[in-house]
Amino acid sequence: MAKATSNMAKATSNKRGSASAIKVMVLAHGTGLPLPAYQTAGAAGFDLAAAVPAEKPLRIRRGGFALVPTGLAFEIPLGFEAQVRPRSGLAAKYGVTVLNAPGTIDSDYRGEVQVILINHGPKTFSIRRGDRIAQMILAPVSRAVLTEAAAVSATARGDGGFGSTGTAGATTGKTAAAGKPAKARRSKAKPPVAKPYPRRRIAPVRPGRH
Repeated sequence: MAKATSNMAKATSNKRGSASAIKVMVLAHGTGLPLPAYQTAGAAGFDLAAAVPAEKPLRIRRGGFALVPTGLAFEIPLGFEAQVRPRSGLAAKYGVTVLNAPGTIDSDYRGEVQVILINHGPKTFSIRRGDRIAQMILAPVSRAVLTEAAAVSATARGDGGFGSTGTAGATTGKTAAAGKPAKARRSKAKPPVAKPYPRRRIAPVRPGRH
């Protein structure tokens, strides 16, 4: 029976993708709360719960934000990161989301995971002990090797940014061929001339008539 269960677990792991073991340390104020778990078979992330005191819910006023403890410390495998993302239910119903989404937990961090929540909703939002406040996703990390260079290659886009590709007919800052700033095309249409306000005749004030 145990062998069959083991084979089933391996098969399930293969369907979902390679599983990674993560050590979780429960801190004193997190005692009694269930460990994070995937809610469905196809869920990408597992939920994080609030480890606030049962007798003292955490209230976030409208437009405010707060650091919410989870009572957990994770040992993220080398070559991975843990991303803290908002829960769609909180965002859709109450306007509450993760302020620095997605928050990154590095593999060498061993402190408590805390979630920065911000309340964009119309009224104060209360967080009670055990409430699911965010989700965590394990993701692989690719590290870059940075090399200083005198120049970078030219592209059709050049240095155009901040919405430069979102406007129809927008020109980029530099062309790929010449590497020089693109000249703006002159419009043949004459600019509209502002018309003066129509003059009004003001009748003179006659003595004795006010």
